[in-house]
Amino acid sequence: MEPRPAAPRPRLCDSLGADQTPSASTLNAARAEARPAGRRAPAVAAVLPAGGSGERMGVPTPKQFCPVLERPLISYTLQALERVCWIKDIVVAVTGENMEAMKCIIQKYQHQRISLVEAGVTRHRSIFNGLKALAEDQPDSKLSKPEVVIIHDAVRPFVEEDVLLKVVTAAKEYGAAGAIRPLVSTVISPSADGCLDHSLERARHRASEMPQAFLFDVIYEAYQQCSDYDLEFGTECLQLALKYGHIKAKLVEGSPDLWKVTYKRDLYAAESIIKERISQHICLVMDTKDENHVGHRLEEVLKDALNHVKVTSRLPCHTGRDLDQIMSEQCYSYVCVNVMTSDFEEIRKLVDMLEESNLSILYPVVVISVYFLDYKSVPFDQKMENLMQIREYAKEVKKRNILLCGLLIYYPQDEQKLQESLRQGATIIATLIKERNSGLVGQLLVA
Repeated sequence: MEPRPAAPRPRLCDSLGADQTPSASTLNAARAEARPAGRRAPAVAAVLPAGGSGERMGVPTPKQFCPVLERPLISYTLQALERVCWIKDIVVAVTGENMEAMKCIIQKYQHQRISLVEAGVTRHRSIFNGLKALAEDQPDSKLSKPEVVIIHDAVRPFVEEDVLLKVVTAAKEYGAAGAIRPLVSTVISPSADGCLDHSLERARHRASEMPQAFLFDVIYEAYQQCSDYDLEFGTECLQLALKYGHIKAKLVEGSPDLWKVTYKRDLYAAESIIKERISQHICLVMDTKDENHVGHRLEEVLKDALNHVKVTSRLPCHTGRDLDQIMSEQCYSYVCVNVMTSDFEEIRKLVDMLEESNLSILYPVVVISVYFLDYKSVPFDQKMENLMQIREYAKEVKKRNILLCGLLIYYPQDEQKLQESLRQGATIIATLIKERNSGLVGQLLVA
């Protein structure tokens, strides 16, 4: 078993966009509600089989290593598990040829509590290897045996803490538990000649999903008794607990986002979900308190146009405490409105703060520098020069996963035209934040 690589953590705790890490009081309340009074919290570990070749994906790269927003899919799944503070150890089973790649992922994205073992040739063999690493009877194991173990797929990145808590709590009581979902399609059985033999009544059946959880001794002993046929052709861990441990698993209703990335189109769906989640909070940084200034009108238009998005207003970076708080809330979208200054020093300060916060390690951060063209006060050529400087700077910061854009908004005196310019500007801002398309970085955009 490979030891867990030591790596410094980002200054900010990481969560998946809108899925904020729950507060200590919320988590404690959830735990207290989920387990009977007087019962201690079990020691919990997780095993992720990640040795698949991704044949159904139709690409040469195994699906768990396919990039989503330029980050491997498995990294999102690890993040979802390690943000749950009560999961002590996470064991990942990967093939020998992908071992170094997995180590690089752990180091680059600063994952913690991760141990690596070599995967087997089948899913069940990979899980068994992960369980062996957690068992006390392994002399070279550096991990302690948990009371409950979670088994989860490396390609199900959207698992939530409440589902994990439910299956762990049920496993503690029943010995085994698993998430289920209603069947989407009716299951039929064909005959040998390719004709319909019979179909199942869909309402009486469910789809077995992940995560699943077990008392460690139950599932480990079941794997120790498995036949070679089970290990080669089986896929259902709950069935092993029933067959060899006589444990009837408790079935827990799972959420719709437990789906598994299986086909290439699923990668695009996963990317869309992640973009949506990390676009739910916009921080508007404006260097004036003048509420009558057109910049504040843009804030009003943004809030009206994006009524489902949280828009927070802050002063520039020289009063950095407020921005530190925003960054700690996992905000990945910033709109810097330049009113009092004609250069982009505030943008540089903001980018420096973002780099220091390590936010962009996990997700691309969008920074939009907005300039208003007031025909009476600032020459057009000066604004254009600023935007061209931003284009060059954008090429530099893109390497650090910060997507910088410049936006020039006309500032006419006519109220109707002004309102239209602001609406166009808000539309462009919303598109840049939602799409996070690196192809748009540094381009000159004019409303």
